[in-house]
Amino acid sequence: MSGAHSSENRWKLGFQGAGMATPRKPSVGRPPTRWTDVIQRVAGGRWEETAEDRVFWNSLQKTYVQQWTSIG
Repeated sequence: MSGAHSSENRWKLGFQGAGMATPRKPSVGRPPTRWTDVIQRVAGGRWEETAEDRVFWNSLQKTYVQQWTSIG
């Protein structure tokens, strides 16, 4: 009986790390801010269309930089 028992242990040990992923838990708290979230806050929800107007987009860029330099 002891011989069968030792081979069972080998199978158990072999399957513990056999490429099976452990389930991930969701992160706690607020999700990280994406760069598109920041752009949408400054330029609005239709920021892709706003970016086509280069003069207006550059003015938004300058305004955004001024906001962050005054905060920091």
